[in-house]
Amino acid sequence: MRHSNLRVEAAVSDYVLLVNDVAGKMGTAVAEAAQAKGVKVAPYSLTGPKREPKTVGDVTVEFFDTSCDRDAVMQRMKKEFPKLMVIDYTIPDCVNSNAELYIKHGVPFVMGTTGGDRVKLLADVEKAGLSAVIAPQMGKQVVAFQAAMKIMGDSFPGAFTGYTLKVTESHQSSKVDTSGTAKAIVASFQDMGVEFEESQIEMVRDPVEQVERMHVPEEHLLGHAYHTYQLTSPDGEVNFKFEHNVCGRGIYAQGTVDAALCLMAQMEAGSEKKLFNMIEVLKSGDMR
Repeated sequence: MRHSNLRVEAAVSDYVLLVNDVAGKMGTAVAEAAQAKGVKVAPYSLTGPKREPKTVGDVTVEFFDTSCDRDAVMQRMKKEFPKLMVIDYTIPDCVNSNAELYIKHGVPFVMGTTGGDRVKLLADVEKAGLSAVIAPQMGKQVVAFQAAMKIMGDSFPGAFTGYTLKVTESHQSSKVDTSGTAKAIVASFQDMGVEFEESQIEMVRDPVEQVERMHVPEEHLLGHAYHTYQLTSPDGEVNFKFEHNVCGRGIYAQGTVDAALCLMAQMEAGSEKKLFNMIEVLKSGDMR
């Protein structure tokens, strides 16, 4: 349910986003997207190694590395910004420890970082009753596509029985694991009767192949997501092709900020629900 009354809107405008880690490319993109939407960004950020301050838009960010007393830092930030909310784009190894820090200090958060022990992460947040958005995919339009495919899988079991499936996904060479989005889409096709295993997903990571075969623009080799799902009938006479090509990080940064806005609105409206995923964010309409 969308909350659009003036009181809620005014209260949302009081929030300040602590983006961890602004030193990274996603953190920077989120900070820029937040400012573009008029959301305040804190002049601080938790990081790994020691770093010099960094200016993003109209905010110069001071970094607190792993040598600092993070409990003291969080207490200081909460005192300075009573309506503090965290956006986490750090590294998989820090997902659970960072969430424990946010829970300890009662700071609501949006977890965009993938990896970690996801079962523990969700259980810890549920137990604490802390408001949070947790999702491995923050691109709103990609999430909507996933949701649509899930609906198809649930509603039309066996619709593609006998069809063969070919899945190709291309990401920057630094991404060593198979796309979680591709896995989710494959699961929906399996529900529709397609015999296909996750291990059959083709991962393209070679830059030359990405440009020549996948047609990824060279300027986006270090940040893209090109996916193709092709279905062929048993007799070879019918073909279906689903494709989504993403260049850059804008779609994820904008979706992340919208997730934060949704969480703010839900909190200010007194929602009993605390933990959200991106499909619920899309359904809520609490974005601007």
